Formats: sequence, C-alpha cells, structure tokens
Amino acid sequence: GAQAVGMGKDAQSVQAGAELFLKANEILGYDLLDVCLNGPKEKLDSTVISQPAIYVTSLAAVEVLRARDGGQQIIDSVDVTCGLSLGEYTALAFAGAFSFEDGLKLVKLRGEAMQEASDAAKSAMVSVIGLDSEKVQMLCDAANEEVDEQNKVQIANFLCTGNYAVSGGVKGVEAVEAKAKSFKARMTVRLAVAGAFHTRFMEPAVSRLEAALALTNIKTPRIPVISNVDAQPHSDPDTIKKILARQVTSPVQWETTVKTLMSKGLKKSYELGPGKVIAGIVKRMNKGADIKNITA
Repeated sequence: GAQAVGMGKDAQSVQAGAELFLKANEILGYDLLDVCLNGPKEKLDSTVISQPAIYVTSLAAVEVLRARDGGQQIIDSVDVTCGLSLGEYTALAFAGAFSFEDGLKLVKLRGEAMQEASDAAKSAMVSVIGLDSEKVQMLCDAANEEVDEQNKVQIANFLCTGNYAVSGGVKGVEAVEAKAKSFKARMTVRLAVAGAFHTRFMEPAVSRLEAALALTNIKTPRIPVISNVDAQPHSDPDTIKKILARQVTSPVQWETTVKTLMSKGLKKSYELGPGKVIAGIVKRMNKGADIKNITA
C-alpha cells in the first residue's frame, strides 16, 4: 500500500532512473510512469499496477541515491537487505539475484496472479492498531467464531507491536473491525489492496508463480537478503525460488526481521522507494534508529 500518485517524479531528473521506467514500458506494454504521475488513484491502487509501480520506483530510488555525492559509496557499503512483501523482489534485484527486467516480469505476473486470486473470492485486509500480536490473535479467534470457513481471518503481516495486518474473507474482516474496540484496539484501517494477501486465499497464485520462477535465471545474491517467510537469509537460488512461491500465502515476518537485524548490530539503514512505512516501523521498534528515506 505504499503507492501514491506522483511517485516516480524525482527519478526523472536522474538518467538511470528515467531509463528504468522506459524499460518497464516495454515489458509491461503500457506507460507505467504516466499512471504513477497522473493516476487515477483507483488504477494505481489495483494490484496489477501497484506492484510493478512500487518495484520500478524503488529501484529508481537506488539510482537517485547513486547519483548523489557519495551515493555509490553508500550503495557499496550496504551489507544486508530486505523488503516487505513485494519489496523482497526489489531487495533481491538490488542484491543481484536477478536482473531488473527478470524481476519486473515476475512482479507483473505476481500482480496478475494475486489479482485473479482476489477476484475468485471476496476477501480483504485490515490493519489493527494499538494491540500486541497475542491480542490480535484473540481478536481473530473471536471474529472466526462468527463466520463460516470461507470468511475466516488470520494475521498476515507481523509489522511491529501495535501494528498487525489481518487478512481473510470480507465478513471476517468486518467482524474484526466491529470487535476491535472491545479488545482495546486504538483503531482499524482497511488497506487499499485487492484481497487477502499472505493467506490461503492466494493459493491459486502459487502454481503460476512457481512456473514463472522455474524459468527465471536466479543467482546467489551478493549480500544476504532476508526472507519474509522465515526472517532468514537464503543464498541457494532453488531455495529462493521456493521461498518466493510460498511468500504469497505465508504471513510476513517483518517484526522478527527487524529484531534480528537489530540484534546483529544494525547501525544505519535506508528505505528506498515510495512512502515511509518501513522507517516508521523501525523507529517504533528503536526510537534512536538511524534510517533515511530515499524516494523517487
């Protein structure tokens, strides 16, 4: 949900960044920059477009950083990378696991497959603000007692204490929203996504992703890329393919990822791409965290 109309504008003043959007047009078959700059918002919010848009804008942000004084040294000094959900593809491209083009082809297919899975069943996602993970699980259990199997919900994104995304059938999500106050949640925010990402609702997308990943040339990343599925880095290309296929139906272990980085001595980090959600999460987990945003 990091997409916003106007993204990609800064990258146009950097030749390498602008070129990524031109390359993207050839692969996607439409003018991605035009949708990024001018919307309409409903179009940009659709998963089929938002996923390529965030991927390309995030890698364009790397070029914005590279073009700055000392930017190349910063890029060379990065020794670990990770990304939330779709961002894992950006992180893998940054780490050299696959080319910009191959990554974009995967992201295009991922967006299409997830949209189709969303269209096949009425599902949604909601952020629950102000509770720890145990309380959110109890809230999900209470909501699940009131709905049928098709509408059950689960925690899909473990972001940080006080911010967890719940995914599932629309009726289940509505039950979560109705009960949240009685569980002392501060608020709930319905997410601008097509459906219940990171749950069994995305199962139809898995086989299509597996087929595309099987045909993709994936190399050992030059630096560790931490996976959303198990909060561990993986260097074996076949393992990376398996993990990426599983990622769409598995909860995002972002809280564990950030805690692991901090426990291993993370000193400084950069959030590259649209929005400032990651920086917000990192600062909530460590008020003194040194994290800079580079947008494009």
